[in-house]
Amino acid sequence: MGAVVGQRLPKLDAPDKATGRAAYGHDVRLPGLLHGRILYARYPHARVLNVDVSRAALLPGVKAIVTAADNPPAKFGYGRDNTPLKGQVVRSLRDEVAAVAAIDADLAAEALELIEVDYAPLTPVFDARAALAADAPRVHAGRDGNLFSAFRYSHGDLAQGEAESDVVVAADYDLPYVAHAALETSVVVASFDHHGRLTLYSTTQIPFLLQRDLAEALGLNGSQIRIIQSAIGGAFGRGLDVYPFEPIAALLARKAGQPVRIAFSRAEEFLAAPMRQPARVQARAGARANGQLTFRDVYALLDIGAYVSWGSVTPLVMMETTASLYRVPHVRFVAECVYTNNPITGAVRGYGNPQSTFVVETLMDRLAEALRLDPVEFRLRNANRPNEETPQGLRITSCGLRECLEAVAARADRSDVAGGARQPPTSQTDLYAASGNDARPSQAGLASSSAPGRSSTRRRGTGFAATLNVGGGARIYRSDGCGASVRVDDFGHVTLVTGSTEIGQGSETVLAQIVAEVLGVRTSDVSVHNSDTDVKPWDVGVHASRTTFIAGNAAHQAALEARRQLFETAAEMLQADPQTLLAQDGYISVRGRSEARVRLDRVARARHFRNGGQIVSGEGWYDPPTQLVDKDTYKGNISATYGFGAQMAEVEVDTETGHVRVLRLVCANDVGRAINPMAVEGQVEGGAMMGLGYALTEELQVKDGRVLNPDFLDYRLFTAADMPGLETIIVETDDPNGPYGAKGVGEMGGTPTAAAVANAIYDAVGVRLTTLPMTPERVLAALLQHGPASAESGRPVRAPRFER
Repeated sequence: MGAVVGQRLPKLDAPDKATGRAAYGHDVRLPGLLHGRILYARYPHARVLNVDVSRAALLPGVKAIVTAADNPPAKFGYGRDNTPLKGQVVRSLRDEVAAVAAIDADLAAEALELIEVDYAPLTPVFDARAALAADAPRVHAGRDGNLFSAFRYSHGDLAQGEAESDVVVAADYDLPYVAHAALETSVVVASFDHHGRLTLYSTTQIPFLLQRDLAEALGLNGSQIRIIQSAIGGAFGRGLDVYPFEPIAALLARKAGQPVRIAFSRAEEFLAAPMRQPARVQARAGARANGQLTFRDVYALLDIGAYVSWGSVTPLVMMETTASLYRVPHVRFVAECVYTNNPITGAVRGYGNPQSTFVVETLMDRLAEALRLDPVEFRLRNANRPNEETPQGLRITSCGLRECLEAVAARADRSDVAGGARQPPTSQTDLYAASGNDARPSQAGLASSSAPGRSSTRRRGTGFAATLNVGGGARIYRSDGCGASVRVDDFGHVTLVTGSTEIGQGSETVLAQIVAEVLGVRTSDVSVHNSDTDVKPWDVGVHASRTTFIAGNAAHQAALEARRQLFETAAEMLQADPQTLLAQDGYISVRGRSEARVRLDRVARARHFRNGGQIVSGEGWYDPPTQLVDKDTYKGNISATYGFGAQMAEVEVDTETGHVRVLRLVCANDVGRAINPMAVEGQVEGGAMMGLGYALTEELQVKDGRVLNPDFLDYRLFTAADMPGLETIIVETDDPNGPYGAKGVGEMGGTPTAAAVANAIYDAVGVRLTTLPMTPERVLAALLQHGPASAESGRPVRAPRFER
């Protein structure tokens, strides 16, 4: 390990966040700031006949009101199907009909109540499958139907794969809406200067793409827009698009001639912010008797809501997991993204991978059982390997999947896998012992995982799951690059200006470590600036676990150039060959001559204060050697490197209530090289927490287009009190293309969690759960419905349609 790289260092912004000094979006205050509020639609689908704002306009303190009449002519968004305000038709309850700016928030809310809107209701469609019917109501009348896009991928020959299979398993899955649930709700502040230039204070993850998209939405040139990112505590994909509230704030600010702030309430966040799209998945998979995978066949139906966001591209990631996690010779993947009158959906951490990993990894367990193979051994037989290309075109460089699987397996207590403690009830009648109470399962006849005998309703089980994720960006835009500059001032202080974005993941610290390692200084000697599009170089945005790899490579290049300049001058001062110099501990010295050294700040001044002097400043730009996937075949190497991981979950299931408690979660991740092991652990643990919520508690209830649980009381997040014992194992494979061998890890922590928990539940009580979250009600219903058990294995006897 180096002097800085590989060290466990606290985040640079930790003191400001811990003491309350960090300025988040809700903290932004400008002189003359007005408060904006949005009036949303009353119906999920209706014609807008008239919008009367006359009474609201007379309210003292109201400075501006905008309606669809104020919209620029162009539509915006990934599908070019959205406008800031809706004037003819509303297509969901989150549609913006009007907005006001007033001198305080209460007055703005009062003004909304005075706006009168006349509607003519239209027939809505809330079910994605029903929306595909020829006679279904059109969400967007100008389209041929409600199908926005279809993804069709294949490699190999599916029929051949089926014919070669000794076992085939199949399952249908129902996956829910999930909210980002960032603690900070969506917020934006818009302000125009006297030259008509817009400054937007935003929590976006894509400042430069927002510049472009907002320019289109407002009819401006991108050069007329400046994006300043406030501190972001967590975004999880929410900030990967432009949403109507942002151009609405700008329209209000321009009309009022004053800055305008729009900040969502928590209920508004659940209504209007994007969420993970629900998916219905039908999947099949096969294998030979020797344990080799033969085929996978997956169909996914995604409800994208009333407008298209980047979430409609999640099938690219879903197909990546389906086609390339493990070595599968024959694959077919089909996904359809469908308009409905439901809330909008978008990118959420993992970007489709938690959904597809749940499907793939629970099928892997079914296959292992059908083959009577250990689930870890079965995965190892099919694991991806270093330096191979998948049939999909993913060029794998470093690969620690095998090591991750072996690491979590070694932590599992599987001594009684074949014993009674983890077996399900021996028959259906055990659930209804002669206790005189047929309304609930009896404790009689159920083995205990915590004590001998058969007096407890609690059963324990262990489950495994693995994951594949891009670890070096994902080329879904023409450029996946990032720029950086490194400057050393006359006092030896180093400034890194990076195009990347800090969203709570600790990228500032990791980038500072990379620069400090190159220049031989302390991390505390490096300042990182990354929040202003007028200052920082271009970057596509923070997503796809790309920042450590791509921004890290750019910062590394810039630091090397700055060091070259320092060595050039130091060589003159020390009368040495630049090739013999070393930067370490704030000095530049000659290798093998400890006395021949000079302080770095003296070198910077010597280069500056002389005839023809120069400052020490290096620039770097890194755009990975990847490619956009082929638009017809969906094949291609989308990332410069790929991360792998595995998890082991140990659960306890109460067969009387259906309650599942995760006792232990072990997470192993191939990160290439850990620049900051503590930051890696934080990312994995945070991801695992989200994964546990996806597995067991989180489900946004949407009925007739309305969110029924728009608060943290009823939308059940996993909290610190719910967390199990968690162990993080860092597997280092030293990726050849990453900065100091590193690759990204930001999304992997949560992608296999739900599958590991589901497999553990099966190991405990012998029922398969295919609907998330696996709530006590669903677990108990599955327990009550499972068939008679096999006397030999203790597992429920199942219909033979899954086996051949």
